[in-house]
Amino acid sequence: MNRNVLLLALAQALMMSVNSLMVTSAAIIGSHLATNKALATLPLALQFVAVMLTTIPASMLMGKIGRKLGFLLATAIGLIGGGCGIVGIYLESFSLFCIGTIGTGIYTGFGNYFRFAATEVSPAERKNTAISYVLAGGVLAAVIGPNLANLSKDVFAVTYLGIFVSVVVLYLFNGINFLCMKLPRPAAHDFRQNTRSMMQIASQPKFIVAVASAAIGYAVMVLLMTATPLEMTHQHHQFSDVAFVIQWHVLGMFVPSFFTGHLINRFGTARIILCGSGLMLVCILLNFSGSTVWHFWSALLLLGVGWNFMFIGGTSLLTEAYSPEESAKSQALNDFVVFTAAACASFSAGALLHTLGWQLVNYAVVPLIAAALCAHGWLWLNGRRPVTTGR
Repeated sequence: MNRNVLLLALAQALMMSVNSLMVTSAAIIGSHLATNKALATLPLALQFVAVMLTTIPASMLMGKIGRKLGFLLATAIGLIGGGCGIVGIYLESFSLFCIGTIGTGIYTGFGNYFRFAATEVSPAERKNTAISYVLAGGVLAAVIGPNLANLSKDVFAVTYLGIFVSVVVLYLFNGINFLCMKLPRPAAHDFRQNTRSMMQIASQPKFIVAVASAAIGYAVMVLLMTATPLEMTHQHHQFSDVAFVIQWHVLGMFVPSFFTGHLINRFGTARIILCGSGLMLVCILLNFSGSTVWHFWSALLLLGVGWNFMFIGGTSLLTEAYSPEESAKSQALNDFVVFTAAACASFSAGALLHTLGWQLVNYAVVPLIAAALCAHGWLWLNGRRPVTTGR
């Protein structure tokens, strides 16, 4: 494997370890610190808002200074956020804790370009597998994150303090990892000439369906993933059970990455995305069928696999819709839309669960999945093939 792709996969693993720590614990910590329990998911929602607001400036900045310097800048911001989280938990300050999660969100906003950085250091015929291998780094996160949350939450006298100490340590390790990378400097393109306008790029059916697939897959995943720990707590399951379910969810998100790229090359992007949509529908059926740990486990496992197929499929389709000169702005718009959808889903998860209940949270995502299916039907009717045959 390409050395830089391997290091980017490690970077993904460490970043996603932090994110799985957050998914496992942020809503529970938020519920502990907030006086209004409807705001329990606000810290996690603010993380997604920070990701959303970072995507465009991060892409444009790295288009000028390069990926490596951008990732190192993100490390500094992430460390500040981790420090704020530590102080917030120690002082029982909900607002400081929220500031800490904003810092982790900015870090993730930069880190979400690991997959695109991998395509830039790989030959054309290896781009699909490079994306998959980088996202496969999340398999380590499935082992590290939830287990670290469970082990570190009671290390210090103040409950949950150890979780954010772990965040700082993981970010420090990733900073060292970035220093070992050899990523290309940005090419000196004249972005005012020889490129299409953003409107021209974004109006392509292929671009629209690529962005819609990734955004809907992410929104559905985030909504159900964010609500699940709270619902499990309401059902009187232990924190260790929550960590177990989230661990397998993260495994479902990233283990398929070892072969998703090969599946896309063999069967085409559209079939993989549609398969992901189907798995998400099965997840919803499982959520309706019961509330044991095993119901939550199987539902979130399938939710993770469905997300993997929709997100990697959407990313793969997106790379066919722009030229190298158009990559920074195209990737920025894609990730802005994707993480806007994720932020909205995360914001609404706590309020929906608190006011409407678990059943309606699941009903709410069905129209989103239907929209993804309709988008592919529209692309097919336009005579465009949303598939990538073997390159």
